[in-house]
Amino acid sequence: MSVLTLNSKSEAATFTHTVSNGETYWNIAKGIGVPLNSLEAANHWSSLYAGENIVIPNSPVSAADKALMARLVHAEAVGEPYAGKVAVATVVLNRVKSPNFPNTVHGVIYQISNGHYAFTPVENGQINQPADAASIRAVNEAIALMGRGNGSLFFYNPATSTSSWVSSRQVTARIGHHIFAK
Repeated sequence: MSVLTLNSKSEAATFTHTVSNGETYWNIAKGIGVPLNSLEAANHWSSLYAGENIVIPNSPVSAADKALMARLVHAEAVGEPYAGKVAVATVVLNRVKSPNFPNTVHGVIYQISNGHYAFTPVENGQINQPADAASIRAVNEAIALMGRGNGSLFFYNPATSTSSWVSSRQVTARIGHHIFAK
């Protein structure tokens, strides 16, 4: 079982994957959207060989939550570098894990604080636009990276942010137009 459980599914294997030449655990984890450490543990940290079948554990994030996160990433990080898209998805996952936020992806994304949604695209309806392929990949990569980030819980664009509180937070990364903080 992973340290972070985002849905009620067990992490028992749901299917196997036949390893292709040159594939790594990392490539498989980020392609499917399962935590790298869970994938490695499910396969006893053994080496990979082309043609062998490996166990793929359930993702701790449901397909519906992945789709919701991808729509948020697309709306929040359109025009931003790919690393920024991964970082936005990571903020959602970190909030789910934090005791200071709701404990579900849906709860985090639709959270209302001080009368406002936590994410502008929820407020303005952009969350309802379809996600692009890069945003979908970014969500899967953020899931694969679970537990390996720098703990970002917030992000903002300093050119458009009106909150002095968020700019007082400890900066964890600067990617594109966004500043990430905890």
